[in-house]
Amino acid sequence: MTSMTAPTGTRRRPQSCRWCGREVADAGMGRRRQYCRQSCRQRAYEQRSLVKGTSVPPDAVVLSAEEASELSDRVYQVRCAAEDMATALQEGADPAELRALCDAVMQAARAADGWR
Repeated sequence: MTSMTAPTGTRRRPQSCRWCGREVADAGMGRRRQYCRQSCRQRAYEQRSLVKGTSVPPDAVVLSAEEASELSDRVYQVRCAAEDMATALQEGADPAELRALCDAVMQAARAADGWR
């Protein structure tokens, strides 16, 4: 009879921390870890405790006005960089200029992705 479980030590893909989004190190045996550090686990617990008994969903993301504004600015930077690239493509820009614009889009996207 063959076993229906996956072989030991094989994981499908890297797990992201449920709090900050960083990659979670694979512990090997047992259940997969959900948080990269104890502090992330603690912050998630605190968040769950704060919304318990309220109408706020447990998986809601709550940002301060300042954090929301910063996130909006980052998304705007990504959009502007993408528009610059689209304009350069339409105008037949040379590969070096397109490479630089692509790098700018990637840099802005990475900055926007770091909002957690």
